[in-house]
Amino acid sequence: MIQSKGYAAQTPETDLAAWDFERREVGPHDVQLEILYCGVCHSDLHQIKNDWFPGVFPMVPGHEIVGKVIKVGDHVKNFKLGELAGIGCLVDSCQVCENCKDGLEQYCLDGNTQTYNNKGRDGVPTYGGYSNNIVVREEFVLHISAKLPLAATAPLLCAGITTYSPLKHWKVGKGHKLAVLGLGGLGHMAVKFGVAFGAEVTVLSTSPSKKAAAKELGAHHFVVTSDAEQLKAVKGSFDFILDTVSADHDMNMYLSLLRTNGVHIVVGVPAPYPIHPFSLIGGRKSLVGSGIGGIQETQEMLDFCAEHNIVSDIELIDIKDITASYERMVKGDVRYRFVIDMATL
Repeated sequence: MIQSKGYAAQTPETDLAAWDFERREVGPHDVQLEILYCGVCHSDLHQIKNDWFPGVFPMVPGHEIVGKVIKVGDHVKNFKLGELAGIGCLVDSCQVCENCKDGLEQYCLDGNTQTYNNKGRDGVPTYGGYSNNIVVREEFVLHISAKLPLAATAPLLCAGITTYSPLKHWKVGKGHKLAVLGLGGLGHMAVKFGVAFGAEVTVLSTSPSKKAAAKELGAHHFVVTSDAEQLKAVKGSFDFILDTVSADHDMNMYLSLLRTNGVHIVVGVPAPYPIHPFSLIGGRKSLVGSGIGGIQETQEMLDFCAEHNIVSDIELIDIKDITASYERMVKGDVRYRFVIDMATL
């Protein structure tokens, strides 16, 4: 077994703290990374607190992982020692079902294996990127370009692909009016991708103070959703709304901002909200959802980012400050993603 160090929550009631644990030895098809940076996703906090479902404890969070290859199995073909590599939200799937064969491992019909807070097909708990190393099957390891700043690349493995995938699936681009609802870790990536794809991008926010930041990111317009006049001016005007918000919000009101045949894409995870059928019927509108992307699409996204110089806007932190960073994240006090420097472990 490989001796590993990380930060773990022992129970939903305890804060993250240093924890020593073991990972499996590198098998014939495995790649071992020395983790250099790991992004901090809001879902990390949700999962250590059991907000969504009962967790697997002790829990080492982290699924925005970048680092250096330090060992490969005998049958590994696509990775070499010393290469930069990354691992996102998935570390395994059945690889034989219809969805896996279509490159949609995130929707594996037999159930995929999450990078943490899950159990692998061997029944052993998975531990994430708040640690010094990780061992993963080659098929779920991604190539990272040396062209991009490594720390700022880490959030692409979740925040990046979560927004890239739906924009690509619904073919958002030139000639479309895209509204990005919320300007946080997901929202700021959605703005960058929307602009890069050629769409006319509007940020919808309850915070007037975010207008300057939205424009700096490339957004063409900014609408304060608490301002009735501003809302009235954009009613029925958007082809797509990419909804990144995890707090309660009035879905019926936002659906009214869509054009006929408009699509409201949900990637945030708020509490359940009521939707009146007329909000959809009165304009043949669609309310849809999207998760992350498959491995092939995630690599496509990383390659696109390297070509277009797109990374996340980050604040680099010491791992001992993770609990304080969670508190700031809940308040929205970060632009726009915390990333842990694992050299501080």
